[in-house]
Amino acid sequence: MKRFYRIFNEGSKINQIICAILINLPVFAYGASIGWMSPMTLLLQSKDSPKGVPLTDTEVSWMASVAYLTCIPGNILMAFLGDTIGRKKTLLFISATGAASWILLLSSMEVWSFILARALVGITMSGCYVTCPIYTKEISDDSIRGALGCLIILFHTTGNLFLYVIGDLLSYRTIIWICLALPTFHLVLFMMMPDSPSYFVKRGEVEEATRVLAWLRCKREDDITIKNELEVISKEQKNDEVSNQFLLKSIVKDKILSKAFYIAMIVTLAREICGAVPVLNFAGEIFSFASNNSNIMLSPNQQAMLLGAVQVTGSILASLVVDKAGRKALLSITSLISGLSMCALASWFVARDYGANTPSWLPIVTLCLCIFCDSSGLQPISIVIAGEIFSFKYRGTVMALTMSVASLADFLQLLFFKPLANSIGIHVAFYFFGVVCILMALYVVIVIPETKGRSLDNIYKSLSTRRRIVRNCLN
Repeated sequence: MKRFYRIFNEGSKINQIICAILINLPVFAYGASIGWMSPMTLLLQSKDSPKGVPLTDTEVSWMASVAYLTCIPGNILMAFLGDTIGRKKTLLFISATGAASWILLLSSMEVWSFILARALVGITMSGCYVTCPIYTKEISDDSIRGALGCLIILFHTTGNLFLYVIGDLLSYRTIIWICLALPTFHLVLFMMMPDSPSYFVKRGEVEEATRVLAWLRCKREDDITIKNELEVISKEQKNDEVSNQFLLKSIVKDKILSKAFYIAMIVTLAREICGAVPVLNFAGEIFSFASNNSNIMLSPNQQAMLLGAVQVTGSILASLVVDKAGRKALLSITSLISGLSMCALASWFVARDYGANTPSWLPIVTLCLCIFCDSSGLQPISIVIAGEIFSFKYRGTVMALTMSVASLADFLQLLFFKPLANSIGIHVAFYFFGVVCILMALYVVIVIPETKGRSLDNIYKSLSTRRRIVRNCLN
């Protein structure tokens, strides 16, 4: 019994973990809403469609892609709300929007309601990837900042897998009721959680910031470490007050901030065009190719479950090792392996087109490797790094801008991947993804500093030093 109570001792991290889990519950609900498309598309386009008539390919395409369009303005909205009304109220708004999307699906079977419900998913998407990582970073101690930051991908992938499983077992309306319960449960439960200490310091509520920080760290309010941490937060925000310009302009004009911004944008773009998005959409066809003349036979839902399980495994690994291995090592290794697997997959397509005897297991292995690397490195670490290299003032804006670019990249990939692959060859596309990943691995090693357990000032000193080293090498 004493062992159990020890986790609540002074200096324990249990309150941070509880808070981070509750912060990321909307991500689980969002992951379920994304996963909903896989089994429900098959049902809605079948003769047993709950609508009465099957949906057309055009209608389903709009349902799949509209969320990425609404996500773009949604990112700016989430950044604005997070900085004005606080992270907590913004997170409650995200859950309320998620609940509204499911209520809409329960209320109507019209095509417009399907598309509008999926458009609302774009708002929850932007909130999950702008607000949740920032909120998690701002409540986390340096020693577990990376692990808690990786929860976003773990909850997303677990939400996907959860829906794949219940989508194969339960009825259409039962699934929607379960999905509606998720954001509703979060709305009620999260009322007990505090806003971030950084937000209270920004508002001048130092006493409240002290109380919240002491609760998160399981320490007394007069503890010297609490005072020191508040001083770091206050100093960070005082430095931000020097510039009152339009945020993006001040980022571009400052040499170190612009370097940090380029890093955030490059890791985000690499994350989105590493091949994972089209691979997930092309998985069914790859599996069908692989199962020709072999005993490998997987139904579409079994394929989704396999990839979902691989994603969850990868995201668990990221959470376990990110604060031990560091950001650089994990991101560079997963980028390299993902690049090599993409090139191997492309070569498999080339060999098959030339009539070579290709092993049927190779595309499945490379496909799983790509998805595993995406969920264990490229996805979580890029989000963690983008949140760690900016102060409170710039964090929301940068996350919104990078997520907008990511959403646009995803929308374009979903829209144009298939016709381009058919016209220039699927192998060309996968060679491109492979080269992007390999270049990303080199970029991480050469340019990106290690951010594990380091303060913002320390990270910026590394950026400044690396800038001088690169300039000297060029001269």
